[in-house]
Amino acid sequence: MKIGRSVNPSSAEHGDTPQPKRVLGLRDLVMFYVVATLSLRWIPVAASAGPSTLVIWLIGLTAIFIPLALCVLELSSRYPQEGGMYVWSKRAFGDFAGFLTGWIYWTSNLPYFPAVLYFAASNALYVGGSKWKGLQGSAAFFVAFSLLGLGLALVLNIVGLDIGKWLSNVGAIGTWLPVALLCGAGVLAWIKFGSATSFSAASMKPSLQWGTIGVWSTVLYAFSGAESASFMGGEIKNARRNIPRALLVAGVLITAGYMLGTVAILVVLPHSQLNSLEGIMQAISSSAERVGWTSLGPAVALLICISNLGGVGAYLAALSRIPFVAGIDRFLPPAFGRVHPKWGTPYVSLIVQALCCVLFIVLGQFGSTVHGAYQVLVSMTIITNFVPYLFMFAAMIRLQREPVEPGVVRVPGGKPVAIALAAVGFVTTCAVILGSMVPDASEPHKLLAVAKILLLNAILFGGGMLLYRVGRRRAEVNRRV
Repeated sequence: MKIGRSVNPSSAEHGDTPQPKRVLGLRDLVMFYVVATLSLRWIPVAASAGPSTLVIWLIGLTAIFIPLALCVLELSSRYPQEGGMYVWSKRAFGDFAGFLTGWIYWTSNLPYFPAVLYFAASNALYVGGSKWKGLQGSAAFFVAFSLLGLGLALVLNIVGLDIGKWLSNVGAIGTWLPVALLCGAGVLAWIKFGSATSFSAASMKPSLQWGTIGVWSTVLYAFSGAESASFMGGEIKNARRNIPRALLVAGVLITAGYMLGTVAILVVLPHSQLNSLEGIMQAISSSAERVGWTSLGPAVALLICISNLGGVGAYLAALSRIPFVAGIDRFLPPAFGRVHPKWGTPYVSLIVQALCCVLFIVLGQFGSTVHGAYQVLVSMTIITNFVPYLFMFAAMIRLQREPVEPGVVRVPGGKPVAIALAAVGFVTTCAVILGSMVPDASEPHKLLAVAKILLLNAILFGGGMLLYRVGRRRAEVNRRV
């Protein structure tokens, strides 16, 4: 998940937020979009479905990334107050829509943490080589690893960012190196042994069979993240010229990164031998062992594990400081703003978020295989991350009726193109949400998997609606008094 800076809702609404310096140039914007969107976790998911996902990556670029990025471009220029999707949704549809958009976007990170920890646990087993591989199917190991990783991130962040930051800093080192090594392993395997996968026109034709719908949803979700730019406000140099160029360059780099990573895995191993949890390590380990580099696999596995633990620590720290984004602070108990008397950290918010993550870990695993539990968590992440996009794309269409101030950066082609792009994004988002509910083909209890997805979503969305009603009622009582 991607997040931005915290915001004071009252200042966002009244336009008195201090104006930041314009410090982000073209290169900064390109890197921002790439870092916010490109993720290691989705490459093995795509590779596990075979060469046809290479075409799906291109579809994702045109059907999600471009509409999302261009809508964010115009809306953030029209309404530059910090708050992003909350501000746009509220302006278009009122307080309740704005609150729900902010609430769902915030809570979308709760299933994200367990999913990342499961991915880290799977890759961590490669550190021990063949001795630990038997634990790949152990639900107890994955739950225990996730709880320990979450506990580590929680303790470090309660003690304070001056100590907790080391986890995210070290984690950053392990993010890009595995991608480079993966591509190197693919080139090496192709030179020495040839490709393990046939890349023909027939094999690259996308399939809409029942078992591939979930892969489509995950691959399209991999292009999310451009909305993070809405938190940058007025910090961009020459936004009218640089943002469209940055989106174009970043879109090419992101798509190339995903496609090259997918090809590299498929060159090393046939997709029938891959799974979405450990595909990267399967490819790197297989290639390294065939050429005698036996120590490479464990080293890369450790990097991937540290990278994901660092991501959990970083996002847990940031999220604990933004329950006030999008006006949510008016509806949460005052304890969420309480800070630790010694370390000055929002420990109540941190602990509550960690406990919610524990709930997702336990319920996600209940009655499922390890792989099935991971897919439930991924589906939850996709749904909760994409529902706010529905509000945003709808707001884009509705707000076209408002006058445009001079200097606003608009979608090329003006109102007709803006409405068409938003409509494409809205329809694609609906398809991704529905597709993510389809259980994985390997899931033995498909109805249970769907029921868990619906139940967890009902808890999140219902909780937000309840908070809104209670908050509104409390506000009305206070006004009367």
